[in-house]
Amino acid sequence: MTVEPKLVYMDHAATTPIREEVLEQMIPYMKQYYGNPSSIYTLAQESRRAIDESRENVAHLIGARTRDIIFTSGGTESDNAALKGTAAALRSMGNHIITSSIEHHAVLHACQQLEDLGFEITYLPVDKYGLIDPDDVGRAIKKDTILTSIMMANNEIGSIQPIKDIARVVKEKSNKLNTKILVHTDAVQAVGSEEVNVNELGVDLLSLSAHKFYGPKGIGALYIRRGTPFEPLIVGGGQENQRRSGTENVANIVGSSIALSLAIQNLSETKNSCKLLRDEITSRILENIPRTTLNGHPTKRLVNNANISFHGLEGESILLGLDLAGISASSGSACTSGSLEPSHVLLATGQSAEIAQSSVRFTVGYENTKQDVDYLLSVIVPLVDKLRELSSISV
Repeated sequence: MTVEPKLVYMDHAATTPIREEVLEQMIPYMKQYYGNPSSIYTLAQESRRAIDESRENVAHLIGARTRDIIFTSGGTESDNAALKGTAAALRSMGNHIITSSIEHHAVLHACQQLEDLGFEITYLPVDKYGLIDPDDVGRAIKKDTILTSIMMANNEIGSIQPIKDIARVVKEKSNKLNTKILVHTDAVQAVGSEEVNVNELGVDLLSLSAHKFYGPKGIGALYIRRGTPFEPLIVGGGQENQRRSGTENVANIVGSSIALSLAIQNLSETKNSCKLLRDEITSRILENIPRTTLNGHPTKRLVNNANISFHGLEGESILLGLDLAGISASSGSACTSGSLEPSHVLLATGQSAEIAQSSVRFTVGYENTKQDVDYLLSVIVPLVDKLRELSSISV
């Protein structure tokens, strides 16, 4: 009799399964309360009330004012809106933007478009752990600097940046130069996994995405601090307080709010369980499989992220073998999984292209168990041995 492979999902950095409680709260706004929130009749006002309550809740959970939250289609739009919206609003004051070499492509490609429009972009280097020195940010600031955009936690290697210190350095330099320099952070991987408070961080703009914390896909948010110069990326009907036009996705907005509430409510328990599983994956792979290394900082990292290089192999071949056994992992960002290029993040940390292409990212969630880790190890140890044996024969 053929035994079906156990299904183990370990790619929560790519996306998370929607919580049942979240889906249940969304369904009424797909079927019963379907009115356009911009209309004035009672049916439509049920939709408007749901949006208002959701906005208030999301704002509260990250320490923001209610009117400082706009809903978007996800993290990519939030990043694009943050960079392009502030760059357009502040162009008369300067054209210099600072970011890092390991940002998500939503930021990097937006910066490339801004370069085509005449903006100057400084891409800061990182150390071997993928961390930025706040003093490097300060040294990069010039009289015409208008924006810094540094991600809070890296989506590939999990390293957590010192955003609070970076924001402090930027504001001190801004005051010294008597200029206005905004601070944006892509917190898509951090919100729901780490404690995030916009006032404690000192940022002016912050991006988040619901499907990273067990909410629906296609919905995100952008925090824009009161008084921040901003030109809307999408214009039309003037929704979202004139900052993001388009009929609102009421069900997804409600879902994002409920999902964030549950993520924050269970944050401590989830972090503890994920850290135990992450550490066990890391230690057991490094101990049982020769020529493996952990990528990213050993401790200053997301509690659910284990990014490991298997020297001498292609990460893709390992992923295919894992998939045949019912285990889902990835080789880096899900947005570039079809690319043959090595990870720009790992290259920026000083890894060779060969090592970068040998990496596999395991990101666990609250539903994973020790049994899942045991199953992973029972599959990956012989898999790597077999692949290395085949590799040596082909050579």
